[in-house]
Amino acid sequence: MSLIGVAAKSMTINEIKAKAKGLGIEPGKMKKPELIRAIQKAEGCTPCYGGSNGNCPWMQCCWRSDCFKTKA
Repeated sequence: MSLIGVAAKSMTINEIKAKAKGLGIEPGKMKKPELIRAIQKAEGCTPCYGGSNGNCPWMQCCWRSDCFKTKA
């Protein structure tokens, strides 16, 4: 299941790691932004988390609100 369109609730780091593992990504020591970009890439989305500078065309992205608080 893609995370696009999922309710905009901030996920905990454990939920993010579980999502990554479900996609075959080994989180290891990845930091949250790197891990989310790996998830985006695995789902076929643009791996842009944290790089929008408040200007993002992806209105349905589940990471959107959290993304604006993060610098890549």
